[in-house]
Parts: sequence; C-alpha cells; structure tokens
Amino acid sequence: MKTIFITGASTGLGKATAKLFAANGWKVIATMRKPENETELNLIENITLLPLDVTNPGQIKETTQKAIALGNIDVVFNNAGYGLIGPMETVTDKQLVRQIDTNILGVIRVTQAFIPYFRERKSGLFISTTSIGGLITFPLTSVYHATKWALEGWSESLAFELNQFGIGVKTVSPGGIKTDFVHRSLDTTSHPAYDKLVEKLNAGWDENNFSSAELIAGVVYEAATDGKDNLRYLAGADAIASYAQRLQVGDEAFRKGIDQLFFGN
Repeated sequence: MKTIFITGASTGLGKATAKLFAANGWKVIATMRKPENETELNLIENITLLPLDVTNPGQIKETTQKAIALGNIDVVFNNAGYGLIGPMETVTDKQLVRQIDTNILGVIRVTQAFIPYFRERKSGLFISTTSIGGLITFPLTSVYHATKWALEGWSESLAFELNQFGIGVKTVSPGGIKTDFVHRSLDTTSHPAYDKLVEKLNAGWDENNFSSAELIAGVVYEAATDGKDNLRYLAGADAIASYAQRLQVGDEAFRKGIDQLFFGN
C-alpha cells in the first residue's frame, strides 16, 4: 500500500485529494493547521491527520519526522496556499510576506525536509499545486502570480537535480475550482482608483466555468500514478483552453488580448 503526504488537506482540493487516494487504497497523511477541528477525514480508516502550518519551519521538520516514522512515504503533495487580489500599491508588507511565506517558502521548506528521505530511498515524487495563474496572468493579482510563476520555475529546475536520484517533480496547474476558496482562502485589498478594474474582474468571475475539486484531484491522482516523467499537468477545461490559446497566438498577442478584455486597448 502506497502513502501520500498532503498539505492543506482541511478543505477544497486538499480534502478531495485525500479522499480520492484513500478510496483507491492509499494510506494518506493529511496535514492541516488544526486537525482537531476536522470532522470528516478523521473518520476514514486509512487517513492519518497531523498538524502542519507551512509557515512554521520548526513544525515542518517535526511533522515530517512524525510522518516518516509512520512508514514509507511515496508522494508528497504540496497543496497549501491561498490567493491575494488587489492593486499592487495597496498590498501591505504583512500581506506580501504572508503570501510569499505560504505559497512559495512553505512549499520549498516541506520539499526540502523530505528530499534526504527520498534520496536515500532512491524513489519518491513531489507534486505541487501551482495554478493556471502560474502560466498566464490577469490584472490585480500580481503578487499571487509571482508566487505561482515562481513555483513553476522552481519545480522545473528542481526536477533536473532530483531526477538523478529517482525522485520525480511535477506540478498540477488548475483553473478555477468550485470550492469556498474565494470566501475562505482569498485576501483582498482595494483603492478607489482601481474600482472599475475590480468591477470588470468580478464580472468575469463565473464559477459555472470552474471545475469541481474532485475533477482536479483526479489529475493529481493521474500525476501520481501514470509513471510518466511529465513536469506539468494542466487541470480543468478553462486552464487547458487558456494555456492552449497562449501557446497558439504567442505571449504578446495573448497579453494584448487580456489588455483588450479589461481596458479596451
């Protein structure tokens, strides 16, 4: 029986992934900041809950060792993260640091903690949730995009150095997901000078075009089990279509299309 270690498993994609892997016979180590509040995953026999705040380096090391002590781990799924939307000039230093600490440093630190273990075993797989926002951009989300583009580049570089030890590195890049992400995992800022742009962004926010968390979890499962050395897995029809369009028309034409959409330029 294989084992997957998941960060950010309390809700949304993390929880859907934990349930899917457990249903397919995997052992699951589901981590979250407050496992004592979990009322669903704790009832599934082959799921173990552990506490983990990915912004806490000391707890990352402690929880990693606890997880390894439970038995062999085959996959680490870095899923914890959140969004930050608003004009760049209004982002506070506290928001900036928290976004980078969670979306980038948390992933890097969790991965770094498991590398020696995987290297000694000469096997293992890291999968990280990035986003279609790591491949294309929209206005008012520059810091969020910065973290997701960083994860894409970091993962690609990391794969070169870890593949020699039999360790895989993959990313899953979802589009919109039908979860409570907007209400639970979204931080916002505002400024009157940008109100019209915010209105246009909100008008284009159509959850009817989003994918279910279960569908995206299926892509994570595919990445974990297909035996391929692919780096990037697009997830969701909107993500697949958007990225295909960017590749087809080229970066500058795609960027101008986004500009036309929001500014009519």
